[in-house]
Amino acid sequence: MKKTIVVLILFLCAAGISFAQARVGGTMYVAVKTMDLKASSGNFAANKGTLEYGAQVTVLKVDGSWMEVRSVANASISGWANTASLTSRRVIAGATTAASSSEVALAGKGLAQEVENTNKSDKNYNYADVDRTEAQKVSDKELEDFIKEGRLNGGR
Repeated sequence: MKKTIVVLILFLCAAGISFAQARVGGTMYVAVKTMDLKASSGNFAANKGTLEYGAQVTVLKVDGSWMEVRSVANASISGWANTASLTSRRVIAGATTAASSSEVALAGKGLAQEVENTNKSDKNYNYADVDRTEAQKVSDKELEDFIKEGRLNGGR
């Protein structure tokens, strides 16, 4: 368990350093399969467009954990994205053909296959529950209701 926590802390620190480097006018890359661009910062803002994994964007503004970005390939595509979906490291779409989809997912979580294999051999982990949890789909409306009911920070 301690190893997992240390790995998570290191990943979060690295992510923090990565986003600290993101400056207005700087370049970022989409680090998720698809990323919705929002009309304003906030999870429930209207969608303005979608960018695919590896798309290069220019940072227009930074507001906490949100960045207003514009597509480098198509300047008419712009909007707000959560920093969790962006990376300052260049992403090459299609370069993952030698990696399985599970390896790509692990890399997105900051885990190497060796770490995952070690964790799976530990009988204290129940990966079937993790897989079921990750497979659940929640609509924006359900999520918004949950956040409001729990008096959370408005999805920001």
